[in-house]
Amino acid sequence: MCGRFTLANPPELLAEFFELAALPDITNRYNIAPTQSAPAILIGESGRERVHRELHWGLIPSWAKDSSIGSRMINARAETLSEKPSYRTAFKRRRCLIATDGFYEWKKTESGKQPFCIRMSDDGVFAMAGLWERWSSPDGSQIDSCTVITTEPNELLAGIHNRMPVILTRDRFGEWLNPKNEDTQSLQTLLQSFPSDAMKHYPVSTRVNAPSNDDEDCIAPLAPG
Repeated sequence: MCGRFTLANPPELLAEFFELAALPDITNRYNIAPTQSAPAILIGESGRERVHRELHWGLIPSWAKDSSIGSRMINARAETLSEKPSYRTAFKRRRCLIATDGFYEWKKTESGKQPFCIRMSDDGVFAMAGLWERWSSPDGSQIDSCTVITTEPNELLAGIHNRMPVILTRDRFGEWLNPKNEDTQSLQTLLQSFPSDAMKHYPVSTRVNAPSNDDEDCIAPLAPG
């Protein structure tokens, strides 16, 4: 799964990497948690340009009776997107990218769960595949929410967790974000494990267990011993 992630790169770099229409309004974040806002990239109202939006992390289906369901829908399994009523329509029409430069997973050990930070080998920005939805409350207000798509782990992560987020390369962004592309069979082929040789991981402090801890210490490698 993907239960926490980070984004602490300059707005200018993000604008260039995602080819955004404008600089994103962001601050450094080192411990983004479910139900918080998540930095997402999607196609704007014109249907052409890519824009940055902060979406509620935890997808709330349009048919949901209340927003609490979102806390249980932070991840969506790639293998069943076309089958699940909660994700089927979003997979067809409302796809997004979740901007990040690292995520956390917890490995079960004899002494408890050890958190690991997973990043690209060059510490660069990358994109997790996501879906988004718009939910209207009984009082007329709206919440735009998202979920991170997960798949089987690569060799690097298999010893830590049995799932990992789907990571898309830049040459696939256009195909994934295109709202006119409703060919879910073709889109399904994009939802694969990312190559291990482009990634790294290392243990970090259990400080990351608390969402209130959101600073550079969260991503600092754990000192030996």
